[in-house]
Amino acid sequence: MNRTLRHIFYVIIALFTLLGISSSILTVIRSESLNSDTRNTRALYHEYAQPRGSILASDGTELARSTESNDIFSYQRSYASGPVYAPVTGYFSVTVRADRGIEASRNSQLSGQSSALWISRLHNLITGAKDSGAIITTSIDTKLQNLAYELLQQNGYDGSVVAMEPTTGRILAMASTPSYDPNALASHNTKEVAQTYSELVQGNNSPLINRATNQLYSPGSTFKVVVAAAALESGNYNADSMIPAGSGYTLPGTSTVLPNAVSQGDGVNGEISLTNALTYSSNTAFAQLGVALGQDSIESMAKKLGYGSTINIDGSDNIGVPMQAVASNFPSSQSADKLALSSIGQSNVTTTPLLNAMIASTVANNGVMLKPTLVDTVRASDLSVISQRSNTVLSEAFSANTASQLNTMMQSVVDNDTPTLRMNNIRIAAKTGTAELGDGTNNGWLMGFAPADGTPRIAISIVLHGIRGYGIQEAGPIMRSLIQEYLQ
Repeated sequence: MNRTLRHIFYVIIALFTLLGISSSILTVIRSESLNSDTRNTRALYHEYAQPRGSILASDGTELARSTESNDIFSYQRSYASGPVYAPVTGYFSVTVRADRGIEASRNSQLSGQSSALWISRLHNLITGAKDSGAIITTSIDTKLQNLAYELLQQNGYDGSVVAMEPTTGRILAMASTPSYDPNALASHNTKEVAQTYSELVQGNNSPLINRATNQLYSPGSTFKVVVAAAALESGNYNADSMIPAGSGYTLPGTSTVLPNAVSQGDGVNGEISLTNALTYSSNTAFAQLGVALGQDSIESMAKKLGYGSTINIDGSDNIGVPMQAVASNFPSSQSADKLALSSIGQSNVTTTPLLNAMIASTVANNGVMLKPTLVDTVRASDLSVISQRSNTVLSEAFSANTASQLNTMMQSVVDNDTPTLRMNNIRIAAKTGTAELGDGTNNGWLMGFAPADGTPRIAISIVLHGIRGYGIQEAGPIMRSLIQEYLQ
């Protein structure tokens, strides 16, 4: 081989080597990012060329499905009772890539591209059958979800309802209003979808936001459960301990006097039992208790109960965009006056409805906080099981004895301060909350569980934003209806 031919040979070998490297980078290293790139129309057409897996409620009701369409996208995604289940399903759109709900958290499984479906794809290749996505079965109870949404929507509430199984962490209902219709974003008319999405994003009421997981609210007096848990765990208090109260408490270092909402919270001769302080939601008692316990004690308990951490509800980076709840906040390094206000759920304390449902579940579950889950089972198109949920402990927040005392104290709230929650044959444990927003409106809260005298089957958290009344007045009928629907 002469010198010229040898040089040509080396050049050809180098070019083939570069081609192999570049192809490997595109097909292996950058494949995931290229497939998810919104500019990649080839990947988009590929996704729509085969049926996307269905999303089901726990009873098998189809919440999302794909059917054949007579256009270039081959399949049309549709949602039954779209606004009701939007916080659960999210949306799948030609124009706007899915970034929320199970459509996002389980995207590779629903699209059939997950590595866990390789056996199904191999079988289809051999038999000539068309590939299809996995079937996702959620823990959602359709009766509860429909009722929760109806009770929020019919009264025009800006708020959320979360219901869970305390002993498993399974989410039974997750409603958010105002909501949106995923069907409008699933249309194949790209111009209409773009217009709809723009209106949803720019609107004042932010209907795309799942208020259960991605909106923070001042928790008001529901946070007193956290402070009570810190007091009981310190070993210096029990449910019958007498603590300072009074009709007013001057915040340390200020001239601001903190009052109680009702006279029963004042106690007798400036003192009140810890049980009665929770029962009658005594601001003066819990503000002073918080200062006595100190920043570290309350902050430590708040962290054990999920404050300061994002909460993964479903999915992972390997199969989609994980569905997460934003981190609730209990401020660090507070002055005594701020700590007093934080101890009654005001100041800069913020939480999500999901976390309050988890805290109620923790009391019901003997002090053990479980990870909330939304997906029960993932099946291939041939119905073979790919994965199933399991219980995951997030923390052992407090002892079973503390949980038992909190349970009794929260039952006292229902028995003695909120008789409208009582049910003849079901014992309920609850805590109300009303956080002032400074404009004449409040965040109205209610959290609790039932049955409180046996194995708890349901824990509920409700927030109603911008109401003019108290939490129990407007959230009470919602909780009662949901417990009655689920347990009777």
